[in-house]
Amino acid sequence: MVRRMLTVLAAAALALGLAPAAQAAQSDVYVALGDSAASGPLVPNQVIPDLGCWRSDHNYAHLTAQAIGARTFRDVTCSGADTGDMYQRQSTDLGSVAPQLDALSQDTTLVTVQIGANDVGLTGFIEDCLNLLPPPVGDACNDDYIVDGQDSWRVKTDELRSRLTTLMGDIRARAPQARIFMVGYATYAPPNGCYPRVPIIKADANYIRATLQYFNQMLAEQASAAGVGFIDLQTPSVGHDPCASPGVRWIEPYVPAAPAAPFHPNALGMSNFATVVTASVSGV
Repeated sequence: MVRRMLTVLAAAALALGLAPAAQAAQSDVYVALGDSAASGPLVPNQVIPDLGCWRSDHNYAHLTAQAIGARTFRDVTCSGADTGDMYQRQSTDLGSVAPQLDALSQDTTLVTVQIGANDVGLTGFIEDCLNLLPPPVGDACNDDYIVDGQDSWRVKTDELRSRLTTLMGDIRARAPQARIFMVGYATYAPPNGCYPRVPIIKADANYIRATLQYFNQMLAEQASAAGVGFIDLQTPSVGHDPCASPGVRWIEPYVPAAPAAPFHPNALGMSNFATVVTASVSGV
């Protein structure tokens, strides 16, 4: 009898011990912040509120919220956003939207933020590297970014460090209970590229690759310095870049074959990124 009672009590204690973790997974108040890499422009289905943000209901944040069973979910990711739009209203083609940090609250328990690409001009950078004709007719774009012996893209990347440090502190101030994760950017070019399938010549493909590696490393360093998590999307997306075939690639090229903006995640990419993000925020 005593043995049975001890067994029952042990089982009850185990159940009680597991309950907080199970409840936590079901009670997150999750806020997603970020730019178009997070919002999912043209990925079905685009949500009607803030339509100018080109936000998909199948972006990685929505899928992660479903996977973890978030009690409350607020997705304010918006195409074109930069760090300034965390604090001020952002203008879109279809009106302005509220500062993204306004979505945070004292009861927020989970935040993902993918930001910085627009601060340094990533979209324009990749557009500049479109080369319909190889050298010597077409010019390499990487030469345009070396000014007085300095790589201007890396200079901009380093200038972003202090803004990210401030941003992480401001997120923490508004959401003191939250687990905060900075999300990196995917792989946009394999070594040497795949010209002419994706018309970026070898030198530029390698420059884009090295530049984005430096950018992602900076994000990881700033996340560590701020005491927040970092979610690496670059490593898992290797082999799924715009040079990969349809059905394999997670990032679309200049002429997308799946509904997505050029050099942005498609639905397959968002699904796989959600798996990575879910594992990270769940501590798996």
